Amino acid sequence: MGVIPFHRSILEVRLTKHFDKPTDMRYDGTQDPLEHLTAFEARMNLEGVGDEVRCRAFPVTLAGPAIRWFNGLPQGSIYSFSDINRAFLAQFTTRIAKAKHPINLLGITQRQGEPTRKYLDRFNDECLEIEGLTDSVASLCLTNGLLNENFRKHLTTKPVWTMHEIQTVAKEYINDEEVSRVVAANKRQSSYSQPRQQGNGERLKEQTREEAPSKAPRPFPRVGKFTNYTPLTLPIVEVYQQIAEKGILPKPRPLKDRTGGNKNLYCDYHKGYGHQTQDCFDLKDALEQAIREGKLAAFSHLIREPRRRYRDQDEEGKIRSAKRRQELEDRDHGLTVINVVTAKNAAPRSRSTHKKDAKVLSISSSLV
Repeated sequence: MGVIPFHRSILEVRLTKHFDKPTDMRYDGTQDPLEHLTAFEARMNLEGVGDEVRCRAFPVTLAGPAIRWFNGLPQGSIYSFSDINRAFLAQFTTRIAKAKHPINLLGITQRQGEPTRKYLDRFNDECLEIEGLTDSVASLCLTNGLLNENFRKHLTTKPVWTMHEIQTVAKEYINDEEVSRVVAANKRQSSYSQPRQQGNGERLKEQTREEAPSKAPRPFPRVGKFTNYTPLTLPIVEVYQQIAEKGILPKPRPLKDRTGGNKNLYCDYHKGYGHQTQDCFDLKDALEQAIREGKLAAFSHLIREPRRRYRDQDEEGKIRSAKRRQELEDRDHGLTVINVVTAKNAAPRSRSTHKKDAKVLSISSSLV
């Protein structure tokens, strides 16, 4: 039987009756030892066995040069599974796969004519070989390698996507892409199956019908809630990204999709399709309402004129200011208007009295 490297304490432990030996796992010294150890440990954890049983079960997974190496270990040198772990990695250290750097993801790009689904599969396989990969780096590299313009533009609406979010959004674009491919294939097949006897006029009509763009219903024009809107220092999309998580804006009303499912028109405020974020009137109205209610005081850097009077109040304000200034000027001059009433049947007056009356009248007339 040869030398047994296990210590006596390990050999005395018997395997349980229902223990499932990992005979389906094989390591012959040509693979990555770390991957084999990780898979073996996961299997033993699932079985719920102790250290001694792990030691007894590990040689079952070895084959070829690897089992010959194990049998060549000194007798009684293994006291625990950590001894196997240490000796195993030291022996096959040259087979440990070199860790890949996140920069390697920049080399994974979508090829011309390659479906988006296949590109994402290749990208995900590469991500699995990179330790410590963050969502921000993965999102940036994935966007950089995409040829699907609509999908790439969608990913630029948000600074960081998790890979789970990207996979969820990708389903929409992948489905659209595959449907378009099927429709195009059907068109080609139908064009081949048409009878050759068609006249020139009929062929021209058929070609015109096929090439005419489909008339998708256009969204109805909409008028904003306010007459004038406060100027912002950044595009409305960037303003929304900065305050979206602050709970300042109300929840938007449900979005009515009148574009026939056009995935080019996505609104980040409504979280749906129908129009683009920069064209969203509900978002513009919500921002303007928040500004007028003073809810964006902490974001004054986003407002170009945070203390301006709104134009629809300017005329009334100017009239009030002018009236108030006139009243203040009249008070400052301290002038008194004297109204003189003369009677027709009054008694005759002296010349000096007439002079006094004339002086008062001249003062009164100058004030009128």
